[in-house]
Amino acid sequence: MIYNQQFYQIETQMEQLTTTLINSSFFQEYLSSKRKLTQSDEVRQLQASFLESKRSFEEIEQYGNYAPDFKQKRRELRQAKRALDLHDEVSEFRFQETQLQTILDEICVSLAETISSDIKVDAGSPFFTGHSGCGGSCHAS
Repeated sequence: MIYNQQFYQIETQMEQLTTTLINSSFFQEYLSSKRKLTQSDEVRQLQASFLESKRSFEEIEQYGNYAPDFKQKRRELRQAKRALDLHDEVSEFRFQETQLQTILDEICVSLAETISSDIKVDAGSPFFTGHSGCGGSCHAS
C-alpha cells in the first residue's frame, strides 16, 4: 500500500464520518437503550432463566422425543426466549441496533457504488434493501 496525500485525505474523511456517526441521534439512542438493557435487573433475570432453560434442554436434546420431559423442556425454552424477546428494554435495544445497522449498511453501499457498481456489498441482513451479495448466480461453477 502506498501512503500518499489521497490516503491521508480519505483517512481524515473517515474520521469525520465516524465522529458524525458517534454524535448522531441514532447512535445516542442506541447507547441509551444498551445502557438501560445492561442495567436492568429484570432483563438479567430473564436472561438467566433463558440460559438455564437452554442448558437444561441441550442436555436432553440429542435424545429427542425419547428423553423424559423433552417436550416440556422445549416448551420452557421457547417460553423463556419469548419472555426475554418481548421485554420492552430488549425489544427497544434490538430496534435501535437494527436502525444503526441499517445506516451503516447504507453507508457501505454508498461508498461501494461511488467506486464501482460492480462492487458487491454483503449487508448481512436478508431484509436489507440495498445492493448486496451477488444475486445467487456468481457461485455457479
